[in-house]
Amino acid sequence: MHTTGKKEFLHALGMGLLHMIFSVFVICSSIWVCAALWIQQPFGWLGSRILIGIWIVFALSVLGIYISQHILGRGKDIVLYMLAFLVALLWYFSLAPAQNRDWDPEVARLLDYQRQGDQITLHNVRNFDWQPDGQYTERWETRHYNLNQLRGVNIITSYWMGPQIAHTLVSFDFEQQKPLVFSIEIRKEKNENFSAIGGFFRQFELSLVAADEKDIVYTRSNVRHEQVYLFPVQVSKEQAKALFLEYLKTSDELRATPKWYNTLTSNCTTLVFDMAQAINPDELPKDYRLLASGYLPNYLYDLNVLSHDYSIAKWYQMAYINERAAEYEQFKHQNSLNFSEVIRYGIPQPKQ
Repeated sequence: MHTTGKKEFLHALGMGLLHMIFSVFVICSSIWVCAALWIQQPFGWLGSRILIGIWIVFALSVLGIYISQHILGRGKDIVLYMLAFLVALLWYFSLAPAQNRDWDPEVARLLDYQRQGDQITLHNVRNFDWQPDGQYTERWETRHYNLNQLRGVNIITSYWMGPQIAHTLVSFDFEQQKPLVFSIEIRKEKNENFSAIGGFFRQFELSLVAADEKDIVYTRSNVRHEQVYLFPVQVSKEQAKALFLEYLKTSDELRATPKWYNTLTSNCTTLVFDMAQAINPDELPKDYRLLASGYLPNYLYDLNVLSHDYSIAKWYQMAYINERAAEYEQFKHQNSLNFSEVIRYGIPQPKQ
């Protein structure tokens, strides 16, 4: 009798644990389904909200029936819910990114290029003329670059959501040519705004923007008043060239096959890391600071990519460009070269 009681107890304990796991799964998966429906609105604003309400009632009913053990058996409860969740997954993963939406002008064009050896011709380089009030005049350019004239790489971090989260841009310095910035961004539609939550649920396609610093950096420091830092990193010319070509490879991939932006796994920082790792797979260990992108400069400092002649605190002080960018507004002659020069003033450059 004692042995039988022990077996029954362990069986009941195990089943209770499984029941608890299933209940937690129902709760978490229902939150995910409802959030996906809220963001995607597959049946329009009203229809999608009605469906969310139906799902909530359905999930609560499954949990209620499951806990009280009446109307349907436990096994049927699990099968019923899993089938419904499978349908939701099939719908969600059938959502395909597109190239032909009514895009916001900032991301309306795709980067294109021709290459002849080290000579690169870039088409659709963005160089909008921004005003301090956020208005702009559209301007897309064709530019020519010689990769043999690459002389530096800068990591630019723009903080818009506290110290943990920053947008990451990479700027390439050339001899006798204006710097060029690459930025991995959401490709938003007209009248659409960025949403970190929406970025988890396939709301935005991925975009690669090549732009002038007076455009893409100025908008953050002078128009949006984000906190912007510019860090010149120590890389060889071969590494700088390889990273530049990785961006061109990414532009090829996005032109051929659109991709979804993901707030966590496919964003401005993680994709830069993926490209850099393709160049030096053994030198870039994965780190939590690639997700908490605001701490990327600290990560670079630990990798000795930022000079240890200065502390990381000193680097943040020197790299902060907002005060210098504000002075640019007082310049009588304003142009791209002046802006790039003033935001670099006082920042030590890597030794060649």
